[in-house]
Amino acid sequence: MLASQRTRTRLRGGAILAVTALALTACGGTDGGNDEAGSGGDGGDTASESYTIGVSQLVSHASLDAALEGFEAGIEESGLDITLDVQNAQGDQATANTIAGTFASGDYDLVLAIATPAAQAAAQAVTNVPVLFTAVTDPVSAKLVESNEAPGGNVTGTSDANPVLEQLTLLTELDPEAKRVGIVYSSGEANSEVQVEWAKEAAEELGLEIVEATVSNSSEVQQAASSLSEVDAIYVPTDNAVVTALETLIGVAQERQIPLIPAEGDSVARGGVATYGLSYDKLGAQTAEMAIRLLTEGADPATMPVETLSEPELYVNPGAAESMGVEIPQSVLDEADHVVGGE
Repeated sequence: MLASQRTRTRLRGGAILAVTALALTACGGTDGGNDEAGSGGDGGDTASESYTIGVSQLVSHASLDAALEGFEAGIEESGLDITLDVQNAQGDQATANTIAGTFASGDYDLVLAIATPAAQAAAQAVTNVPVLFTAVTDPVSAKLVESNEAPGGNVTGTSDANPVLEQLTLLTELDPEAKRVGIVYSSGEANSEVQVEWAKEAAEELGLEIVEATVSNSSEVQQAASSLSEVDAIYVPTDNAVVTALETLIGVAQERQIPLIPAEGDSVARGGVATYGLSYDKLGAQTAEMAIRLLTEGADPATMPVETLSEPELYVNPGAAESMGVEIPQSVLDEADHVVGGE
């Protein structure tokens, strides 16, 4: 018998949302699940209890999907009777807000939000049960927690803060002549604005210049990329709208014969040249461990520190490098933890 039962109702826009019943009760769940979640597993046989977790994913792309898969695997491995109600806003913030509102009024023991805008929506709407987030770069700047060490409310989770300095240093190893680095990002996403500031700080240290272009949604990425004139490379932060349209940027990099450096390994597998990145699958599994502690041990999210993965891994894609006219040094290939894509 599977330890985790999974509900996969996907939302694809307001019209469907209006006729879709999102509030699902736990299959075989205990009565008053939210009250029991608040009291934790004090004295009861938690193996005989059942729980329902509402999951709000902002959009589908490889990294966020991997975070969800890691979370699901971690929940299943726990052996607990947990139902996951997985909802996907398909990149629409209004839908993310509606999902959060449905979770707030439903019979859920915990809510997981994947990506910063989904987490912000959940944190604002859901106050009666713990809210976990994952794939959030800077929870403090996003106003999800008071501090990473002491979140202070009912919200905590895992951060995917990426090593921007190391990533841009890697760029200088791949192309020592590079001076101007283009970045396309969503101006309305706190996660992205923070990364651009980090990139500017790293660029100053490395003698690089950052050239910015902003978008409000993925359909604008092509135009923004085209506006990046005379750049020597493109850096892609963990911006959900931009990563969703990553192939557009890959095409621009190939046309101009300049390297494209993403901020995470899944985008290297899709066609970026190389990066130091985190495993989103491992990040999701780590978030599942936090969820289990909240559900069964009476852990308090207010005092549960935000967690991160401490060791980034080096991803390289020789085939992508060749398509962009980049030669990966043998020293970088020798160091790589993951060689992905086609030669």
